[in-house]
Amino acid sequence: MNGAIIQFDIGADLFPLLAGTFAAMGCGLLGNFLVLRRLSLMGDAISHSVLPGLVIAFLITSTRSPAVMFAGAAAAGIATVVLVELVKNLGRVEPGAAMGVVFSVFFALGVLLIERAAMRHIDLDADCVLHGQLETLVWYDAPDTLSGLLTWSTIDAVPRQVAVLAMMVVLAVMFISVFFKELRIAAFDPALATTLGFNATGMHYLLMVFVAAATVASFEAVGSILVIAMLVCPAATARLLTDRLLAQVVVSGVIAAVSSVGGYLAATSIPAAFGKDAVNAAGSMSVMAGGLLALAIIAAPRHGVISGWVRRRRLACAITVD
Repeated sequence: MNGAIIQFDIGADLFPLLAGTFAAMGCGLLGNFLVLRRLSLMGDAISHSVLPGLVIAFLITSTRSPAVMFAGAAAAGIATVVLVELVKNLGRVEPGAAMGVVFSVFFALGVLLIERAAMRHIDLDADCVLHGQLETLVWYDAPDTLSGLLTWSTIDAVPRQVAVLAMMVVLAVMFISVFFKELRIAAFDPALATTLGFNATGMHYLLMVFVAAATVASFEAVGSILVIAMLVCPAATARLLTDRLLAQVVVSGVIAAVSSVGGYLAATSIPAAFGKDAVNAAGSMSVMAGGLLALAIIAAPRHGVISGWVRRRRLACAITVD
């Protein structure tokens, strides 16, 4: 759209924007239960730990087919969850320390495997895992107008990454809808969940499997930077805006979508306004999510800095009057 403040081209921007939005929403919805359980670092651990899974899958099969890469990354993600629990329980360390140790070792192992296997001549490196490849989701035969999208050829043109991420959002919504009561009780009081007949440990691992799946589905397109941000920022922001869990989940999904759309448009339009090239979209989306969190910390109606200051002033005035 030439001459407009917002620069948007269907062929160059539609599928990257959809991929970023779906990745943000899938991670944002599941991130609520990580934040409530104080396991926010788990997304960081899984997103960094997929690298050795990718390399090992390539070494075994000598192919970079999507199914093989996904299987290797998924195996590494699930292994990360299991190892974190083992280190935490057997080593008697706090969860944050266990997650930090596991993801650091796994990521370093992946880098070493890449170096030792002399794989620099192929497109498989740590940078792709960090910031993704949104720029590759270009639609070369895209229509010139929005009305041209309403055809069957549009469905055929949808990249695999976008379809997988859309399916992941649907699965996340279904998982939270079906197990909302169990997830809520297990998040706030695991002992009560066990007393009521819910398997809190099994629910924990099931949640971790979905987090691993969302992370693996997202990293190829958007990279681990956006995954980590969206697993934490939308849920933390929504937590400041409401005290009800259902409302928090809904608000976190909205915040994730706003962060991704706003961040993507900012990455493409703001540099273009100054005659510069677009910046990394995933990084811009992450910055937008962090900015919304900072705004909520300052201006949230009940839990923000300003509202807290106002309450303290009112209380001080009331005490003075009395």
